[in-house]
Amino acid sequence: MRELVFALEYEPGCNRVADALADHPDARVRSLSLHATAERLWRVDHANGTPDALDAIEDAFHNSDYYADCLATEDCGATQTTRVLDRTDGALVLYSDWERTPTCASVPHIARDHLGDGVLFETRHEGRHYTWRLIHSGEGDLAAFFDDLEAAVGECARLEMLRTADTTASAGGSDGKTSGLSPEQEAALRAAVEHGYYESPREVDVGELAEHLDVPRSTLTYRLRRAEEHLAKQHVAGEREASERLASR
Repeated sequence: MRELVFALEYEPGCNRVADALADHPDARVRSLSLHATAERLWRVDHANGTPDALDAIEDAFHNSDYYADCLATEDCGATQTTRVLDRTDGALVLYSDWERTPTCASVPHIARDHLGDGVLFETRHEGRHYTWRLIHSGEGDLAAFFDDLEAAVGECARLEMLRTADTTASAGGSDGKTSGLSPEQEAALRAAVEHGYYESPREVDVGELAEHLDVPRSTLTYRLRRAEEHLAKQHVAGEREASERLASR
């Protein structure tokens, strides 16, 4: 089995959910379940944020011109239903059901076309960044998948590859030399260290660092957050493994 992780960074006005999250930077949406057949897609999503953010996210799911997962740039005539399963002050659970038309496109349907049936999907939406994690057999045509995906998103989103690996490999690689970060994350982290972003007090803020790297501030923030999360989890997993080895002696 293979793991594939990539992100779509949406331009303003191209995706209502991305626009709502960009207006509420502390909000997040992650998938709890996502399934697709040739004609349909259904999913359950969990959103976290302030009440205002959750209102905006719910409105985006309910009132988009077309289904949030559809990569079409205009109404494709698909039938969709979104229902609220649960709502608290800080969390929202949504169920969505989408019946597509021949002109619709989505990441799961393009994956089915090129990577075969049985692909597992996990998503995380933060700001304009929509991260997809796919687990697939390793067969199929990965290049054709990305060609069709880039054609479907067009000018509405930029595609960023984050990771591709064998799911049986350890997070840090068997030799301990692989960080597991994408080249973009590696570059962002290295620049942050070199320019004093992690010094106390900081010698550069994220806006200045983004200008130096010539990337949008939101993109740099996203890359640093993902890199920090990955390295933190990698460190904790390594400490746990070391403790278990000592305990077994």
